[in-house]
Amino acid sequence: MLRTMEPIVIESAIFTKAIIALFPASMLFCGAAVQYFRGRSTWSLLQLLGAGCLVVVVIAHIFEALQAIRWMQWGIEHSIGHYLDLTSAILAFTLFPADTCFKRWQSNARV
Repeated sequence: MLRTMEPIVIESAIFTKAIIALFPASMLFCGAAVQYFRGRSTWSLLQLLGAGCLVVVVIAHIFEALQAIRWMQWGIEHSIGHYLDLTSAILAFTLFPADTCFKRWQSNARV
């Protein structure tokens, strides 16, 4: 009986961490959306897409903890869920800092 309760504790921990991570990811997404709608530049659009990918990563972990959409096989290597999570994470950490890097590069070019 104790053995069957172990995965529930682990999934509960994953769920708790994902719910906690949802707040800052959502705040980054909202901030990037405001910045995009104020300036409407290509770089702020890339930042918005990166923030959206970060939200997808967090939602993927929530689905993994809840074992929702089982056909995606969350948490198993070489599955659709794994590649969705991995691709979203790579895109998030590549696209999100694009606006900041471009603005810094532009300010250094002016000096």
